[in-house]
Amino acid sequence: MGKIKKFFDRFWYLLWKDNSIKGWILSIVVIFVVIKFAFFPLLNLITGTPLPIAIVESCSMYHQGDIFSNFNSWWQRHDAKYSSIGISEQNFIHFSFSNGFSKGDVIFIVGADPNKLKIGDVIVFSSGTENTPVIHRVINITEVNGTRVFTTMGDNNNAILMPNNNQGQVDERAIYPNQIVGKAVFRIAPYIGWIKLVFFDSRLPSYERGFCSES
Repeated sequence: MGKIKKFFDRFWYLLWKDNSIKGWILSIVVIFVVIKFAFFPLLNLITGTPLPIAIVESCSMYHQGDIFSNFNSWWQRHDAKYSSIGISEQNFIHFSFSNGFSKGDVIFIVGADPNKLKIGDVIVFSSGTENTPVIHRVINITEVNGTRVFTTMGDNNNAILMPNNNQGQVDERAIYPNQIVGKAVFRIAPYIGWIKLVFFDSRLPSYERGFCSES
């Protein structure tokens, strides 16, 4: 027992009090292990989704001015797009994320019951052959053979994404429950995700790089 106590005392000292390179390396390794193998699995269990925290990687939900966006002026520019699908200004202003969000924002996600989702909710869904999940707003819900089917669109996109008008394989016309990863509930922090994005943003097509602007 004495040897075990001595080992843990030494380990604790290296972890929290030792300012040497060895101590710093040990601290980083332990933090990484705890986050990856304890914190995130627990968070997955609590939230009911395999993706409880997401970094926004595109500008498809961006509103000019982001968190300081003026809703009235934004709506004037996008009124026709939503009016054509039966969504009014009064509808939209009560939707979650009515001021959108931007590339680099960190969003908190929870599991979503497809039977409880409604028009205006922002969902995360698998896009087929695309590796990155899509986070867009539900704009229509239909029922096919007793199954709810969702249509989505990005607030900053001019149209619903379809394979024949988009370079990727996203098809937003019919999102089925088995594609839904979760529902966005709030923004944890704006732009913090750029700490990660900056390392691969240059690999994206030129029109997808950098900070957002309204389409």
